[in-house]
Amino acid sequence: MGIDWSSLWVRIAAGAVIALGLLVWFILSKGRKIPGAHVFRASRLSSGNRLFPSQVAITESSVTHFTPQWIGKLEKSIHISHVASIKVDTNILFSDVFIETTGGHNPIVCHGHSKGDALEMKRLIEDLQSTFYRTQA
Repeated sequence: MGIDWSSLWVRIAAGAVIALGLLVWFILSKGRKIPGAHVFRASRLSSGNRLFPSQVAITESSVTHFTPQWIGKLEKSIHISHVASIKVDTNILFSDVFIETTGGHNPIVCHGHSKGDALEMKRLIEDLQSTFYRTQA
């Protein structure tokens, strides 16, 4: 009664391939784009976004920074009227966006966006703020 080593190694290899496939599926599903009209996803090639790229969703009423995690997610949201300033730092490959609040605490910091996305985020927020304050007056 001997052990069939070749059959055992085939089963171990098959199990490892299945486990690796499930891990890749999990990582890709966590990084899928969240629903919304104006959602900007950071590049997986940028630092801090390799497995789970962060995303910024801009709506008529708020700016939300969404970061997936192994278990759960981290969301920071600022009402459009509480955005004090937007700073875009363009580097060679990727741009960083800093969205500061009127209170000065807990700014939204987004790393790894394309230059076009970063400038579009800034333009969109400024347009939505103009519309918001025009309707308030």
